[in-house]
Amino acid sequence: MDVSYLRTAPTMAFPHGRLLAVRGGRLNVLAPDGWDAVDGRVEHALPLTRKEAEDWCEREGRPLTLLDEVPVP
Repeated sequence: MDVSYLRTAPTMAFPHGRLLAVRGGRLNVLAPDGWDAVDGRVEHALPLTRKEAEDWCEREGRPLTLLDEVPVP
């Protein structure tokens, strides 16, 4: 099942935005302890390529393996 990555707008708490992933129609946000499913829609998030999501992880010091661990709904 394919995964789409997105990034929220930067905020004071998250200067590089937050990493989001959609898999099987389910929205997930990358939290300190892994992926958390969230309800709702994403209106102002920017779509990211896999490479851009990897760059985000590297910049935030997060392991790239997290991109392969987006839960299946």
